[in-house]
Amino acid sequence: MILYEPMKIRFLIFLLIFLSGCEETPTAEISQVKCDADNGGLTLPEGFCALVVADHISFLRHIVVTESGDIYGSRRNRRLKLGGLVAIRDLDGDGKADRVEEFGDEPALGIAVHNNFLYFGANKRILRHRLDETKLLPHDTAEVVIDNFPDQKVHAGKTFAITPDGLIYVNVGSPSNACQREELAVGSPGLTPCPQLVQQAAIWRFDTQYTNQDFATDGVKYASGIRNTYAISWNSLNETLYAVQHGRDGLHDLWPDIYEAQQGAELPAEEFLKIEQDDKFSWPYCYYDPNKNQNVLAPEYGGDGQQSGICSDYKDPIFAFPAHYSPNDLTFYSGQQFPLQYQNGAFIAFHGSYNRGPFEQVGYQVVYVPFKDGLPTGNSQVFADGFSGADAIKAPEDAEFRPVGLAQGPDGSLYIADSVQGRIWRVMHQKQEISE
Repeated sequence: MILYEPMKIRFLIFLLIFLSGCEETPTAEISQVKCDADNGGLTLPEGFCALVVADHISFLRHIVVTESGDIYGSRRNRRLKLGGLVAIRDLDGDGKADRVEEFGDEPALGIAVHNNFLYFGANKRILRHRLDETKLLPHDTAEVVIDNFPDQKVHAGKTFAITPDGLIYVNVGSPSNACQREELAVGSPGLTPCPQLVQQAAIWRFDTQYTNQDFATDGVKYASGIRNTYAISWNSLNETLYAVQHGRDGLHDLWPDIYEAQQGAELPAEEFLKIEQDDKFSWPYCYYDPNKNQNVLAPEYGGDGQQSGICSDYKDPIFAFPAHYSPNDLTFYSGQQFPLQYQNGAFIAFHGSYNRGPFEQVGYQVVYVPFKDGLPTGNSQVFADGFSGADAIKAPEDAEFRPVGLAQGPDGSLYIADSVQGRIWRVMHQKQEISE
């Protein structure tokens, strides 16, 4: 039997696994990694290429890549209440998944690896598995790190960021759009003060050295007035927490006498936040208007689209993105593979809009923001595009792919996860050979 070289390598790996009776380990050698000829359908800046690592992973959300190159992903379907985790391993060093295993059944969103533990966020708790790099699947039962987060139907998913010294910052989203007396009712005023700000629409801090913590008794409210952020990250360069907020909806639908339909589609901005101890941001009392470059009083609290009122009492964002782009993940690039202009900056995965009708839906991109001294230094730029697969999207279900998760690999590659077809791309600076 004659085997071509790639087949021979793969055959020898599996033969060794069979003979040894041990679980396979990932290969560290990445010299065989080749990008796909079409970059997996993505449009990237000159000098970059991509390959599809894995495909058709049901309900895929956020991802993390370990030092050995294994990929773990969260899985969550809010409507069907299904989920769990997925583990992915490349056995022969070609960059493609050879083993994909789903495990667990609790709907999960945020995911991270810290001190050999795999952390993941369910709706009401944060859990973790102990990892062993020689074994792809954890063999222990997940232990509870934090429990008893508020029970809510809206923005229930938990995302978080873990610092190198083990502090964990958890997003507890608002259970409403704008804290109205009658939720989503036309012209309904806002509750004053908004009772949801006591526990929700906030970032809470805990310590990962403890397990079985209770949200209400063991947490510290770190910052408030953040409607919901699935895109949250710790920037180790300046040891500061950052997030990109999901802005409110319905300005035109709920207040048609104040806002035209076009304004409802283009307001408010998605806000990039620098978050420090005891910061107070402006939800639900104000929203950020990118045309005025300032926070504007919300109509639920007497605003007319022009006045600022009490908005000066709250911290401003550091950057504003277009309305309804749905920022779903954020990572600061700390690798060396990408050119200098991308190092230490922020990548954001925008899941794309769903509520701009009758106008075109937008977003569905991975965007890069350059940083210096803890702040953006210039305009954002589209880094990865082509996810939607069509020139005009009228509804989000028309999009072929929607970027939802980001992770940096040990070699500095950027991994992107999609929630529609469950695809994972690996983006590299183009030193690798392109496959035919």
